[in-house]
Amino acid sequence: MCERIGCTHFPDLSKMNFGGALAPSRRGFLKGAAAVSTIAMAASPGMLMGGSAHAAAGLKSTHGTGFCNLNLFLAHSRQYAKASGTELVFVNTPTSAEMVTFLGMGQVDLGLMPYTSFMALYDAGAPVKIVAGGGVEGCAIVARPGLDTPEKLKGKTLGTFQLDTLEVMPYDYLKKNGISFKDVKVRYMGNTPEAVEAFKAGAIDWICTIEPYASALVNDVKGAVMLTNGVDLYGKGYTDCVLASRSSLMKDNPAGLKAIIKSMMQAQLDAETNTDDVLKELVGKYYKTSMENAKIAQGKQPAIVDARSQTDFILQRTDSVMEMGYIKKKPGRDAIDWTLLEEVIKENPDLYGKLKYKSA
Repeated sequence: MCERIGCTHFPDLSKMNFGGALAPSRRGFLKGAAAVSTIAMAASPGMLMGGSAHAAAGLKSTHGTGFCNLNLFLAHSRQYAKASGTELVFVNTPTSAEMVTFLGMGQVDLGLMPYTSFMALYDAGAPVKIVAGGGVEGCAIVARPGLDTPEKLKGKTLGTFQLDTLEVMPYDYLKKNGISFKDVKVRYMGNTPEAVEAFKAGAIDWICTIEPYASALVNDVKGAVMLTNGVDLYGKGYTDCVLASRSSLMKDNPAGLKAIIKSMMQAQLDAETNTDDVLKELVGKYYKTSMENAKIAQGKQPAIVDARSQTDFILQRTDSVMEMGYIKKKPGRDAIDWTLLEEVIKENPDLYGKLKYKSA
């Protein structure tokens, strides 16, 4: 589950300068970012002075809160990449929109994000690539009592997040059932807890959310119905989030990025073979949820590094994002580069062979 935090009304990425130098538009962005001082979490002073984020010691990553981040969180907690001379440094951003923009601007080197957000960033000209996988499945549509068919959703209010997989899924669900997205009301939420409480209170009629919240709502709201968990729409193992990197990092410091990918692979193995201890380490420190909810989420949205089998799925989803008006041009196959992931797999056959979830 890629937790959705803060305001999700995305900035106009097409008007931003994604070049290497600190252009005036970047100064304007930083000046306008809400509570930008909060990004100082583990960030060096030089990071805000322009240039390459990875010029300083370590590689900087955005810091989400959801279960698609599990491998990255554990890799950070245990600093597995240090054995290869690379430190993973988290930079906290005020909102999910700024997580995306910081990567595009070069204020961080990499980050996990919904593939839909990556598409908008790539379409705007940001020099970024998808380099590995994040979380799979775990998204679901839940409706209030009585709204048990797609037709009954017409005129009803959907709670979701703009330019997110949680907005694309309702679009695809309605389209599959012959209903226009224009036939429903859409309310963009500030964060997942807000959306959940709005649903419980009856302020929104249906919601696209993530586990464990989806299952909890069905259990807590008498008569609530789960209309889809996405598998019937997209197939088993569908992607929610991806690991994206600055293109320059792949060229200038491939060893560092490979060390991060390998560390995430090590973290995935730990999570698959020693789940309870991993969750005990992460809940509280990285996840603000109960152990019970954490176990539900981890089971319903495993974090998987090798997402190569999802290449076509990711690219096909561009059709929906384009129809929704978020991008002008469909990203090509060059938006995804599994080269370093494949090198890590080739160089670590024993580690890769032990993974439960993988493409091969």
